[in-house]
Amino acid sequence: MRKLLMAGLAAMCLTTQPAMAQDEGRIETLQLEQYLEWEQAGSPQISPDGDTIIYTRRRVDPVNDGFTSELWIMNADGSRHRFLTRGGAVTWSPDGQRIAFMRAVDGKPQIFTRWMDAEGAESQVSHTQNRIKAIEWSPDGQRIAFLGEVPMSPAMSITLPGRPSGANWTADPMVTDDLNYRVDRQGLKTGFDHLFVIPSDGGTGRQLTEGEWDASMRMSGVGSGSFAWTPDSENIVFDGNREPSPTGDSRRSDINIVNVATREVRSLTTDGGFWGNPSVSPDGRRIVYSGFAEDNANYPATHLMMMNIDGSGITTLRADLPDGAGQPIWAGNNRGVYYSMNYRGSTELNYTSTSGDTRVITEGMHRFGLSSMSRNGRAAGTISAPDVTRNVGLVGRNGAIDQLTDLNGDILDGVTLGEIEEINYASADGTMVQGWVIYPPNYDPSQTYPMVMHIHGGPHAMYGVNFNFRFQEWAAQGYIVLFTNPRGSTGYTPEFANAIDNAYPGRADMEDLLGGVDHLVGRGLIDEDRLYVTGCSGGGVLTTWLVAHTDRFAAAASLCTVSNWISFTGQADIGAWSFNRFRPNYWEDPTEWLEHSPVMHAHRITTPTLYMTGAEDLRTPLAQAEEVYANLVRRGVPSMLISMNREYHGTWSVPSNLLRTQLYLQEWFDRYPGEEE
Repeated sequence: MRKLLMAGLAAMCLTTQPAMAQDEGRIETLQLEQYLEWEQAGSPQISPDGDTIIYTRRRVDPVNDGFTSELWIMNADGSRHRFLTRGGAVTWSPDGQRIAFMRAVDGKPQIFTRWMDAEGAESQVSHTQNRIKAIEWSPDGQRIAFLGEVPMSPAMSITLPGRPSGANWTADPMVTDDLNYRVDRQGLKTGFDHLFVIPSDGGTGRQLTEGEWDASMRMSGVGSGSFAWTPDSENIVFDGNREPSPTGDSRRSDINIVNVATREVRSLTTDGGFWGNPSVSPDGRRIVYSGFAEDNANYPATHLMMMNIDGSGITTLRADLPDGAGQPIWAGNNRGVYYSMNYRGSTELNYTSTSGDTRVITEGMHRFGLSSMSRNGRAAGTISAPDVTRNVGLVGRNGAIDQLTDLNGDILDGVTLGEIEEINYASADGTMVQGWVIYPPNYDPSQTYPMVMHIHGGPHAMYGVNFNFRFQEWAAQGYIVLFTNPRGSTGYTPEFANAIDNAYPGRADMEDLLGGVDHLVGRGLIDEDRLYVTGCSGGGVLTTWLVAHTDRFAAAASLCTVSNWISFTGQADIGAWSFNRFRPNYWEDPTEWLEHSPVMHAHRITTPTLYMTGAEDLRTPLAQAEEVYANLVRRGVPSMLISMNREYHGTWSVPSNLLRTQLYLQEWFDRYPGEEE
């Protein structure tokens, strides 16, 4: 295995030059620097007549260390694939003659329209100072609704005396009395999201909702919801909590409706649940939405619901979903809805009728995310698989998915990827756990290999069979890569996801993870002296938990971690959520809070453990990593702390930081090769 010397990013790249095949001169295995040319497809929008697809093509910009987004267009069979314009968040007008999309102007997102004729005339529709986050055409094509941020006032105002004319004084401070005052990937909360409408031919946006609340669903103040017009273009249905608690609601969202002419707002649900993603039937009679009723559990089961347009007749279409239902899209005949949903590592297109009958439309080792549907029932979305990067896919009536693009096909031409294998094994108590193994390219079954186990975050999330650049690059470096869905994961049953309720991290998830390692050891695949573990967010939590309870790993890397559940409540942007992590409250009885805080077990860690967190992380702030790091350094345990510049939550959203994350971890693991034979 190669050795990497950390002497800056330039030196890093010098150590990762492509290995060339002697016969054809092609790259044999995936190389880290190839990420600097990476592309992915997003949000494919099929035209109402089903003939044309426009999607967002996002690529790495290696010069500016970021990403650029363009709109590309093609026929629905994939032919005439070509660049259309700059921008993103595209949506077709109901008659298919125009599109609306968003493009930054002087750093602020604005709404543009384009005629889809030979001339292709583009117009900037909005010139607002409100930060636009989502757009939707009215069914009559006359207006465009958008979600925009309205600046908020400070909780307390003062007037400073004696300020000279033209003085350059320090800016006013942040003043808040709200628990949810931070937002990761943004900074301090600067406003409330509200609905606006603007003429589709341009004009002034008119605000429909107002007040100190967000017209979109929020989980502990974080997230974004959705909205939908009624077919008569007279009302907009949206999710959000119109009466947020001053103490910070963790999970509260209603389905609401606003009249565009009068601006009158009514809440259609009032049960204190967490409801969102409304979709109005083509005949305007019913609304389908999803979520869960008020519940103290860490992971309440999600339900697919339906009600009449006036809020009456609420019924459950599908209860206890294995995961959240994607944004539902009604069938043109008003008889049911289509949506994507995760299940056992795959993501499939589902259909549920208004009578509650459900069928899975697509099936296979892939992840298909529904984005749009045409009037004739063609479903467009993104498709990914173990050897397929995120591309545009189209589902026909027979359920087959046609992959229409091959972004990164040129990069991967001639590259040997690691083979992926699904595994299923019994945990210590007999619970069955699903996972996957990626083998190094040109794997030799007569040899054993070092293993790196990646643990997903959440904790209520799901690893799956989508292409993963980072995992494939690890395999290219000669590692067997293990990733599993321990208890707490979604995509199985609510009981499986909620098995860690009031007990995270703990015995169940730890045993499930170690059971995956034991499974590979038992098959003779991996070198027991070269076992490594890493993960970000919830995966970082479990990484620290594992090395505090076992010394079988040669080294570990805990990324964007939480170490102290009590201090976390006052540091994270999801403070309201964190107060619900354990019951009872820590000021009433701190037992569970302390027992499941990794820092309280850090004195048992002997494994060399690296900590890495984004310098601007507001979800799992750097202080959480510092608490355990200081403990290890104080006790003489090999450790290292990395604060990644320009990163909020996570450590690889910036292209060069993905390279850094891979290289720092590989260097750290290389320093601890295990016991010498």
